[in-house]
Amino acid sequence: MSAVPAIPQAAVGLPLWRRALQHRSFVFGGVLSVLLVFAALLSMFWTPWSPYEMNLPDKLQAPTAQHWLGTDAFGRDVASLLLVGARNSILVGVIAVGIGLLLGTALGLIAAARRGWVEELIMRLSDFTFAFPAILSAIMMTAVFGAGIVNSIIAIGIFNIPTFARITRASANAIWSREFVLAARACGKGPWRITFDHVLPNILSVLTVQVTIRFAIAILAEAALSYLGLGTQPPQPSWGRMLAEAQTLLFQAPLLAVFPGVTIALAVLGLNLLGDGLRDLMDPRLARKR
Repeated sequence: MSAVPAIPQAAVGLPLWRRALQHRSFVFGGVLSVLLVFAALLSMFWTPWSPYEMNLPDKLQAPTAQHWLGTDAFGRDVASLLLVGARNSILVGVIAVGIGLLLGTALGLIAAARRGWVEELIMRLSDFTFAFPAILSAIMMTAVFGAGIVNSIIAIGIFNIPTFARITRASANAIWSREFVLAARACGKGPWRITFDHVLPNILSVLTVQVTIRFAIAILAEAALSYLGLGTQPPQPSWGRMLAEAQTLLFQAPLLAVFPGVTIALAVLGLNLLGDGLRDLMDPRLARKR
């Protein structure tokens, strides 16, 4: 028999919020994620300047008290563009990950509950979808329907479906072999009743961790698509398009590329650390000695 990983003595008996505060990855990732959400919410009510207003006489200014992060090639305030860009990134991430979570989880639960040819069909469809990454799908959709944020959301969402389907199916299969599920079947419960009463509640922690990770990937994918001109279209600000516009001005105004690049890196880092922390907190056996 394999030994069960020992739980650190310091973490035994502590309430969840105490263990969360002691987890460095969770705290640091949570702070960065909260700042991202705060920036998006703030941009809905206030920005230092209008992100759509061009002022060519003030273009390519260095950071000043008037323009905290300077101005771009069109005289727009960089800080305002970053704030509104956070809102657009979160919008894409929420909808795209929501599509993958709802459809992928449903398919994974069906595959685990039905087995046989149903499971095989769903898994082979997932393999087929994996052959078309989000960027390639967006390029194909752009060629047919035109560039835009909607097509980016659909492409990223479709790419998330097989990921959630596979994770859900694997986690659900592990729950279906547990004793309490066998007891529920012996009591006459049907597969769908067992799925919603026992299987789904026991895999929510796995899905929660995966949501944070896929959210980070969705933000990165949106930035990449916007960089290629396939995502968010002007005049809506986008971190990826800010990078694309700054690449021709690297020697003249290098900070124009630094600010959106650092923002993307911090957003993705925060969400990944948050997901890593949630994984440890939801499974004490994975908790690290700190």
